[in-house]
Amino acid sequence: MLPYYVEWHLKQKLAPLLFEDEEIDNNYQDVIKARRSNSAVAKDRKKRTEDNLPVHSFRTLLEDLGTICLNTVECSLESGKYVFDKITRPTEVQQKALDLLSISSVCTH
Repeated sequence: MLPYYVEWHLKQKLAPLLFEDEEIDNNYQDVIKARRSNSAVAKDRKKRTEDNLPVHSFRTLLEDLGTICLNTVECSLESGKYVFDKITRPTEVQQKALDLLSISSVCTH
């Protein structure tokens, strides 16, 4: 049950980047079939968000976010050898998703 709950919350937060209707009133879903809002129809038609970013399905957005990596970098200079971790710079879509989820991509450890 917990995975479905987490997925539902993620889809709610990431709705601007997904093929999801952001304007649907969840109170009436059991009573009547909701009509799609104009913004959801526009997202489907243009395959772009209001920010002109590509729209994803939930699965493809998670796959895209999965390409963010933590790399270990080694530098050898005259003064010595330095090793540090660096997270790959997120793409515009990835950064928007991280912002919607209130997640920082800054490595703090």
